[in-house]
Amino acid sequence: MQGLRRCSNDVVHLDLGPTTTTTNLVLSSSSSSTNSLSIDDEESIDTRIQRLISEHPVIIFTRSSCCMCHVMKKLLATIGVHPTVIELDDHEIPFLPSPPPPPPSDDSSDNAASAGGHHGFAAAPAVFIGGVCIGGLESLVALHLSGHLIPRLVEVGAL
Repeated sequence: MQGLRRCSNDVVHLDLGPTTTTTNLVLSSSSSSTNSLSIDDEESIDTRIQRLISEHPVIIFTRSSCCMCHVMKKLLATIGVHPTVIELDDHEIPFLPSPPPPPPSDDSSDNAASAGGHHGFAAAPAVFIGGVCIGGLESLVALHLSGHLIPRLVEVGAL
């Protein structure tokens, strides 16, 4: 696969591997705002991911046909947020930054199980709000149920 490919109205498949040119793509969601994605052939995959995270208040990195990403988008849409969604190839997933470690618990076996085997990188789908990795669907729902999601979205200007 080369460059960018629009998968649906709000999802773009972005090949983060080396390219031969600089590419610009303007994304428009169902809201009135538009986002721009640019790819510079001088950037490494890691640098591109970091830049995309810093440029978008809410961004989800996912694999194609990921049902968890669909649920994440629906949850955010019901709140009024339309995130940028980037589909990554399997070889690009390891470049995602890690979510913060889970809070310590009394039982070390629970702590190991809750880490989800991230091994230094985030699993996909991974949602970033204000440049911080929230984690996957479970973490996003937990943040919402605890009442902390909307204040965080307001804080980063997504609401």
